[in-house]
Amino acid sequence: MSLVQITRTNSRAPFVPLHSLDALWFQVGGTVCNLWCTHCFISCSPKNHTFEFMSRAQVRKHLEESVQYGVKEYYFTGGEPFMNRDMLDILADALELGPASVLSNGILISPRVAKRLRQIENESLYSLELRISLDGFTEFTNDAIRGEGSFRKALVGVKNLVEEGFLPIITCMQSWEDGDNEAVLEGFKGMLRGIGYTRPRLKIIPPLRIGREERRYRGYTEAEFITPEMMEGYDDRQLLCTTSRIVTGRGIYVCPILIEKPDAKLGDTLEESFVPYALRHQACYSCYLAGAICSNFTGLMD
Repeated sequence: MSLVQITRTNSRAPFVPLHSLDALWFQVGGTVCNLWCTHCFISCSPKNHTFEFMSRAQVRKHLEESVQYGVKEYYFTGGEPFMNRDMLDILADALELGPASVLSNGILISPRVAKRLRQIENESLYSLELRISLDGFTEFTNDAIRGEGSFRKALVGVKNLVEEGFLPIITCMQSWEDGDNEAVLEGFKGMLRGIGYTRPRLKIIPPLRIGREERRYRGYTEAEFITPEMMEGYDDRQLLCTTSRIVTGRGIYVCPILIEKPDAKLGDTLEESFVPYALRHQACYSCYLAGAICSNFTGLMD
């Protein structure tokens, strides 16, 4: 039996409700990216147009719709969000309503863009977070996953943000053994302080073994899925799908990880998406184990 069949035949998958719409995500960059990362769980690339950029008008429509549901914060992802020419204006619109976060590879954050981001946040009552993806604290480790030259270019973006007073969250997929955690943290700390980032923040996420990551390393095993028994006594609010939804140019989906799964589309309006969802996909297992994979939760590396 293939891994795909295992996912589809998980008939005992437990359902979880949407308790509240605390966060609203936007696939504003679609699946279009300026990198070909070998671990990308939705296989983004310069040629992947499965999901296109969202226009400012599209995003604004759902931002306005979200107000009545008490959304507390907004997240923008892709692909690479800053490839979308409307991105800065979209952020300005979002920050009229609440805090916003952007998940980026940092390559397009020039001094001009960083300065504009600072201006946008200064003009808002709400905070702006930038999350920059790196996959190692050395050029060799990072570029093996994210592509040649990506490490140096991303660090330029990080430095530009730091010079404008931001404390970007450096996000890294764990590709090392648990026993190496301390060495990796120290490596990131030294590298980031070397470019002037004196109070760095780091978020480590587990591998999501779908998309290109399945081919890079491995897919999920037959044992890696969620059963009803596993949910007994478990706080399901740790799962993104119980407190958020993601808006794409093709409708509303349950979470950013599953946008390529047909059953993950829940409707065309936010209200249509307020339904329970079965944790039938094996990527849900990673969320179950780690919790808060997609949130901004992190810590200072002091």
